[in-house]
Parts: sequence; structure tokens; C-alpha cells
Amino acid sequence: INHLVTPSRFPIFALRSMTAKELIRRDVSLRELNTFGVVARARLLAEVRTPAQVQSLLGEVEGLEVRVLGGGSNVLLRSDVEGVVLLNRIPGIEVVRRSGSTVWVAAGGGVNWHGLVEWTLEHGLSGLENLSLIPGTVGAAPIQNIGAYGVELCEVFEALEAVELSTGRCRTFSAEECAFAYRDSIFKRGEKGRWVITRVVLRLSTEPCLNLSYGAIQDTLREMGVRRPTPRDVNRAVIRIRRSKLPDPARLGNTGSFFKNPELAPETYQTLQQRHPDLPGYPLPNGRVKVPAAWLIERAGWKGRREGTVGCHGRQPLVIVHFGGGTGEAIWTFAQRVQRSVEERFGIRLQPEVNLW
Repeated sequence: INHLVTPSRFPIFALRSMTAKELIRRDVSLRELNTFGVVARARLLAEVRTPAQVQSLLGEVEGLEVRVLGGGSNVLLRSDVEGVVLLNRIPGIEVVRRSGSTVWVAAGGGVNWHGLVEWTLEHGLSGLENLSLIPGTVGAAPIQNIGAYGVELCEVFEALEAVELSTGRCRTFSAEECAFAYRDSIFKRGEKGRWVITRVVLRLSTEPCLNLSYGAIQDTLREMGVRRPTPRDVNRAVIRIRRSKLPDPARLGNTGSFFKNPELAPETYQTLQQRHPDLPGYPLPNGRVKVPAAWLIERAGWKGRREGTVGCHGRQPLVIVHFGGGTGEAIWTFAQRVQRSVEERFGIRLQPEVNLW
């Protein structure tokens, strides 16, 4: 890992006197920087494009709370932000190593995730095709351990580089140190809010090993007339599926799935299935059973339901949508009502997937 990520190339003193103050803007609207389209403001905001600028900024705002914002596609702004919003815009995609059919690719934390997926496909690399069209940035992907259609980021993850917000020091995290789990990592637990991820290294392949386990992918490939799919075919199928099910944040405010799919103990699932025979369940390697949160929400009566400026999407009830003119607090109040309703009916407490600010 050390030969892939070299934090020492970003000295903490770099750019401190030249650009730190120039990076900072005051009283900035965040409406266009979150996909819910919620009106909120940041007391201070700084857009950074290099790890050195991150370190320079931290030296300038010492003592203030710093929050990291990427694509704004997994955050609910419940109020204005009184501290500093660090807007991660670190660019760059490059091949850092090759060995046989394995290729290691590094990408800056501010790179658009889907842009990275497209880049890998254009360069004949496989491994990310199932993760196509997921909103957000590369730096946010490990935090969430993003996953879709049978694939999770941790399966291709090699390492990441991050800057500690309290000290400015750089550190490399291996996959083991990230402690990945379903929609989870150490950055959502013990290390939450402590780091800005500046660079991610992924392990991809020139020899495709396609994951077609998700039924909708197989169905869509058949509809497309594809018999021998390539990574690009899977990419196009996933894009078609996502666009058919999920609303475009540019047209209707949302952050995708608002809640995680709950994982139940087998005995709990069996008890529930006795009361609800059509309850879907998917066995997991850890012995638990994953239940679709969308099914629970729909059966609780929330699919397509709207209350003022907020509602559950008509095609995908797991997606809470903002019709405009509302507040982050109104969205959270609605989400809590959905949460309580599901718990009262099924005894399952849904956990938010989005970050609450």
C-alpha cells in the first residue's frame, strides 16, 4: 500500500501563507450543493483542490468545527452550518500500478463517482460497472461503502489517503483498517467527522468477471438483446434500471435511499414471515437476513404519499423526495413519521442512510 499512496508528498506547510485566506468564502448558500435542494447557509466555506490546500485551510480555521461536503448527495441539512464547510474538489484519475490483469487506479476525493466509473470502462477496466450512476464523489464512497446490484466498494478497494481535520496530518488506511460493513465503515463510527478523504486507490481488472446475480440486471440485458454481456453492457443495464426506478435529483430533490435495508436475526425474520408470508428476505454471509426497507415502507402505506413539500417517491418508496419550498427539518420530521410507522407495524426500527447535519 505504501508504494501506492505516499502522504509525505503533501508537506503541511505548503501553501499556508499563500492561499489559506483566499480559499475561504463567508455566508455561502448551500442550496445548490445538496441534492435535496434544501435552503441552508454556511458561515464559512472553502473549496479545496489539493491535499496541501486542505492542510493550509486547517491551519487558518483552527478551533472551528470543519464539516466535509462532497457531492451533497447523502446529506440532509437540517439547519445552517455555523462552522466551516470544506468542499472537496480534489481532481485526478491515474493508473498507479499494473500486475498481470490487475490494475490499480487512484482517484482524487473530489472526482465525480460516475465519472470515475465511465473512465475505467473507457480504459478497458472492469469492477465498477455495477456501481454505475451512483451519485456523489470518490471521497464519499468509502465512508458509505457504496453498493448496488450485488457489488460493494469494499470488493475492489485497496487503500485511501486522508487528512485529519484536527491536526492536518496525512494517513493511509488499508481495507482492513476501514472496517467495511453493509453501508458502513469506520468513518461512520469511531472515526466519524475526523478525516477528509483526498485519494482512493481501487483494484480493477482487464479481465472481466461480471456479477450478474441481481435479477433485474439479467432481465434488462435480455430486454437489450445482449447474450454475451461485457462490462459496458452491464453499465448500460444498470443505468437503465436506475433511471427507471429513481428520480433525477436535478428535477426532484432527493438523496436516493433514505434508509438502510435492515438486517435481522434469522429467528426474527421467521417470526415476521409467519405474520407476513410475502415478506422478502435475503440471507447474508454473516448469517443474518436482509429485508428490503422499501417493502416495509410500502406496506406501511407510504409509497407515493405526500405531505406538503415532502413525500415518498411513487415508484421507489425508499426514496424520500423534496418537492421544493420545504426545509431540512420538515424532511426529517416526515422521515421520522415513516420510521415510527414501520416500527409500529413490523417492530423494525429503520436506520437513516443519509448524514444528518
